[in-house]
Amino acid sequence: MRASVTLRTADGRDHELGHGDLIGRLWSARLQLASPDVSEAHALVSLRGGQLHLLALRGLFALRGRPSKDLVLQVGQRIAFARDVEVTVVDVILPDTTLGLEGQSLLRQPLAGVCSLMTAPRPRLVPGRQQGAAAVFFMVDDRWMVQTDSGIARLTSDWRHGTAEHAVWATEIALRHAGQHPTRAQGKVDRPLRIELHFDSVHVHREGLPTVSLHGHAARVVTELGTTGTSIPWSDLASALWPDLSDRDPLRKRFDSMLARTRRKLRQAGLRTDLISADGAGHFHLLLRPSDQLDDRS
Repeated sequence: MRASVTLRTADGRDHELGHGDLIGRLWSARLQLASPDVSEAHALVSLRGGQLHLLALRGLFALRGRPSKDLVLQVGQRIAFARDVEVTVVDVILPDTTLGLEGQSLLRQPLAGVCSLMTAPRPRLVPGRQQGAAAVFFMVDDRWMVQTDSGIARLTSDWRHGTAEHAVWATEIALRHAGQHPTRAQGKVDRPLRIELHFDSVHVHREGLPTVSLHGHAARVVTELGTTGTSIPWSDLASALWPDLSDRDPLRKRFDSMLARTRRKLRQAGLRTDLISADGAGHFHLLLRPSDQLDDRS
């Protein structure tokens, strides 16, 4: 069983969505809403701290007439994506554990929707069914299935692929540890941040401490995430940075290298490395605390 939410549309049909599922006009969206007032990728269901959240992507939604970017999903909510487009939350399932993957070179992460295990140049889990994948994961009813060269089988926690340093295996993840923890402090009290956005430069101010500056690609990513205020797919961010590179593998390699360098700089400066945070389904967002401030000068 996976964490899931059931949304009922105006035509009376129920749609079950889980961590990483999209809502919008895209044909690939788990819940496709046919309205010109709904964005292609309007919102995302995300598992955070043991709860299912609805996160705004390219458009806001409203609950009881109040616009929102982040909503903890609960039974009975009526969520409007446009004036005449409303869904009702009829069920929320939060099991104690969920299946995920981890490995020698792969961080533990929950499975989400249809996703593929790629092994070159390094093990990684990517959304959708990808050509050349070592394994494809998907759900039938409430059961996770895995497709490999050997065929299709039910996925269990003893499943394993590869050997030595590239080994990847299935694992049970406690739901409270799956997804993101948006306000968890890392064993200490951090000073509030004032993040000054200038498109190709970003300055992070903390009272009593030196300013930390980011430039180039790292600054552009922080600015994009900060100005939109939503989660953005890594591919959209990377394509904006390297528009002449269309091959996904080299594009992801460049993005991951840039992200690793940025997080290393943040760590060396005593800043939270999860400032640029991932949701486990290929989307990134700025992880801000209530006391943090964004100063958009871009």
